[in-house]
Amino acid sequence: MFTWANKEQGGRNKEGDMFQTVTEGLQSLYAKKLLPLEETYLFHDFHSPALEQADFQSKPMVLLVGQYSTGKTTFIRYLLEQDFPGMRIGPEPTTDGFIAVMYNENEGVVPGNALVVDPKKPFRKLNAFGNAFLNRFICSQMPNQVLQSISIIDTPGILSGEKQRISRGYDFSEVLRWFGERVDRIILLFDAHKLDISDEFSEAIKAFRGQDDKIRVVLNKADQVDTQQLMRVYGALMWSLGKVINTPEVVRVYLGSFWAKPLQNAENRRLFEAETQDLFRDIQGLPRNAALRKLNDLIKRARLAKVHAFIISYLKKEMPTLFGKEKKKEELIAHLPEIYQILQREHHISPGDFPNVIKMQEQLQHYDFSKFPSLKLKLIESVDRMLSTKISSLMNMIREEESKQPSQMVMGGAFEDSSDGPFGHGYGEGISAGADTEDWIVSRDKHRYDEIFYTLMPVNGKVTGINAKKEMMSSRLPNTVLGKIWKLADCDKDGMLDDEEFALAQHLIRVKLEGFELPAELPNHLVPPSHRKDPTADILYNHQDD
Repeated sequence: MFTWANKEQGGRNKEGDMFQTVTEGLQSLYAKKLLPLEETYLFHDFHSPALEQADFQSKPMVLLVGQYSTGKTTFIRYLLEQDFPGMRIGPEPTTDGFIAVMYNENEGVVPGNALVVDPKKPFRKLNAFGNAFLNRFICSQMPNQVLQSISIIDTPGILSGEKQRISRGYDFSEVLRWFGERVDRIILLFDAHKLDISDEFSEAIKAFRGQDDKIRVVLNKADQVDTQQLMRVYGALMWSLGKVINTPEVVRVYLGSFWAKPLQNAENRRLFEAETQDLFRDIQGLPRNAALRKLNDLIKRARLAKVHAFIISYLKKEMPTLFGKEKKKEELIAHLPEIYQILQREHHISPGDFPNVIKMQEQLQHYDFSKFPSLKLKLIESVDRMLSTKISSLMNMIREEESKQPSQMVMGGAFEDSSDGPFGHGYGEGISAGADTEDWIVSRDKHRYDEIFYTLMPVNGKVTGINAKKEMMSSRLPNTVLGKIWKLADCDKDGMLDDEEFALAQHLIRVKLEGFELPAELPNHLVPPSHRKDPTADILYNHQDD
């Protein structure tokens, strides 16, 4: 089954510990160290199917989950900037199945039954969910630059009615859990007018237990409410999420309107643009962090496999040899929470590493405990060595690969860089203001700054640091910020400020007070004319004064 694990790979030493790539290392460690433990203690029957070569070599995947008509399919269309095969958009529940949007030179649709037999796709294990699911699962393939770096999974709109939930014909939450374990990012979409979390949506979110680091929340269609309503909507959303996502940390919520149409309320345009850029940066970084994510998931899987082995072997040890097996089995299942506590103390395991006790009790009902294997310490020790030594060497390889290879980022579509043009984020604002004008932007308010300057008793056309400090501190900015402004404004580094340098300092203070960041170095367009090396700048500045 795992023929890929036995192939000779270049770059290894005699012990087989060295690999050419991190992906090769992960494949080999899984097949040699972790897979034997999983197979021995029936891990694949209880928790997650075995990993295959495609699971390690697949592109980063983004999973979109949300109630119907929250804009999931439109969100994908917004990122790709083109329609994809099988796409349907409407206010009613239109997407009635799972759609894997992936890259291919030839545009088309691959049905689910054909998709799960393709060894190059990471979906083979979805065959276990049967025809009811596979008939509602397709792969939409198209040539698109965004899809060269990531794949996107669209899901059916989550409904609130019990009838619709039951009539799906397959375990929706289990399918989401399967995807959640394998994707790099889980995006939960909410509509500003649909904040209620239905029972099925709640179950769907709970299916992502243990994947909290992958979850991001998007409040879509935020332009359909005004600022006051948006504050209330945001608060209500956080309150609703707090009841479902049981983590003390606040989940990251991105606000915006993710479609290529005019904003209905433009008063929060700057906020939406900043939030969109933050979300794009998060998605763009997925290819760069893909190897690290797979390594992290392998570590989580190994910890769970170890705990599962301890549970199974303990149940085997407690079973009688001849009589009373059924009674003892019922007793052990009923006391499974106490068994968890015993194993925690005995093997020093964190409570968070144990599987859900209720689900485990349900699954154990179908097994004969006397046929469970006993504890094999060699398998446990092999996984422990993998976690303590082999993983650390792969971590070093990840850093080496990052330093040698060019930075991988999602490009194309909505991610196309527009920072060079006037519609780039932050263009003409804050420290960038005046970058494309001929005059020195500080000169527009210099007459006001000069009035303050001459009240500070300049000597030979310059004010001392002590006198300038009193005026600058009136801004109430922290000393660390004012110290940075001083360094940027003191162009000739003589410890004093002339009238232009003082005006520059006042300009930088205003930029900071308006909420913008200060640069590490002073941009060329902010350098005072008298301190520039180019003499033509002085001519332009003096001409404007005249």
